[in-house]
Amino acid sequence: MSTQAIDIVDFIVNKGHGVSGLAIMGVKDVPNRYIQPPEERLDATNVVCDEPIPIIDVSDEDDATLGDSICEAARKYGFFQIINHGIPIEVLDDVQAAVHQFFELPTEEKIKYKRNPCEKGMAKLGTSFNPSKEKVMEWKDYLNLLYLFSEEEEATADWPPICRDQALDYCKRVEAVVTRIYDLLLKGLAVNGFDETKRSLLMGCMGVNMNYYPFCPNPELTVGVGRHSDGSALTVLLQDDVGGLYVRAPDGESWIHVSPTRGALVINVGDMLQLVSNGHYKSIEHKAVANASKARVSVAVFVNPAPDQVMAPLPELLENTGEEPLYREVVFRDYFKYFFSKGHDGKATIEWAKI
Repeated sequence: MSTQAIDIVDFIVNKGHGVSGLAIMGVKDVPNRYIQPPEERLDATNVVCDEPIPIIDVSDEDDATLGDSICEAARKYGFFQIINHGIPIEVLDDVQAAVHQFFELPTEEKIKYKRNPCEKGMAKLGTSFNPSKEKVMEWKDYLNLLYLFSEEEEATADWPPICRDQALDYCKRVEAVVTRIYDLLLKGLAVNGFDETKRSLLMGCMGVNMNYYPFCPNPELTVGVGRHSDGSALTVLLQDDVGGLYVRAPDGESWIHVSPTRGALVINVGDMLQLVSNGHYKSIEHKAVANASKARVSVAVFVNPAPDQVMAPLPELLENTGEEPLYREVVFRDYFKYFFSKGHDGKATIEWAKI
């Protein structure tokens, strides 16, 4: 079916059909609004195959080398996968199935969770990244759920019933995994581990994105997610077996495919952890591609500071190392606002925070 007869933005954004609506219509060609400039598309010749993202077994809490492995990956790649993390495979399967179940609902049910830009809510249906600011849109729909650690009942009351229990169970289990990863990363900076002060700094809330990438007729012309680094402190990504995540390689030019590993969680450093670590840990550009044969889902948990938290390089790190701060103090709310004031643009936001 041709899309020339419809107003793409009105259909996808204003009426809430999302890019899933185009897939349901059976479009044969990607609309112009989604065609990325050549430099933003994935060039298969620029993907390295001999330098995979580390896969780290975290089952042995007494393994003295575990912290070193995680910290080295966070410094070099900004990404790593963890296996044997304690979250049962059934929980992972259930939350991924819940993404499919939500996005397979009739449009009139899904748009109950559509929100205006200024409208608050604990559940928000969206599409692309920032349609009002993007020159070219991204081939993705998502459901964002806000999870407040201390206000679980209030926070989840607005979540869609079809995925509420699965998402809540997953969030609780991810919280325990994140606590352990943070402790190892902070000790790797030669500062006190993940104490209450660090918890209040780095774990104010979690934003859960249930991402849905419908099949795409011309995936080579578009992207599922444009290149960016995350504005979070830490991100935990559960991807399905379709794959499509690519991470900027250490050479700063090529890309590494993060191959799906059954039962694994992908962990990546966010901008806020790069900031508080004074650049020791790297938030790395990454992007996702669309797929021509089937829909892809992922569940991203963004572990964020509280909105009013003042973020700066850790004082004890600067004192212990004698380093000068590379980043200025920023209120996370202001950083977040700037991050969402534009389309995806690589690492421009963290550069904005540099001294």
